[in-house]
Amino acid sequence: MADVTFIDHSGEARTVSGTNGMTLMEVAIKHQVPGIDAECGGACSCATCHVYVEPEWMEAVGQPASMEEDMLDFAFDVRPNSRLSCQIKISDALDGLRVHTPSRQS
Repeated sequence: MADVTFIDHSGEARTVSGTNGMTLMEVAIKHQVPGIDAECGGACSCATCHVYVEPEWMEAVGQPASMEEDMLDFAFDVRPNSRLSCQIKISDALDGLRVHTPSRQS
C-alpha cells in the first residue's frame, strides 16, 4: 500500500492511498481526484491521465515504454517528467509519491 499525493494546477494537494498492483490512474479514479479524466480506462490509448512526477520520484516510477511515449505526444504541456498515470503501478516503493496534474488534459 502506498500513500500518493496529487497536486492540482492551483496547488491544492490531495493525499490518497493505493493498493499494490493498482495503477496510479485507478487510484485517482477511485478517490475522485480532479484532473484525471482517464477516458480510455487505462488502455494507454489516450493521454487524459497525464501527470507530472516530481523529479525526485522519476527513478522510482521508471521510464515510460515506447507506447506511452507515443501517447504522450497527444498530451497537453508535456515536460521531461510527464507520465501517463495508467502506466505507473503502485508498490510499497512509491509510498509518498507526489505528482502534479496539468491545468487541462488533452
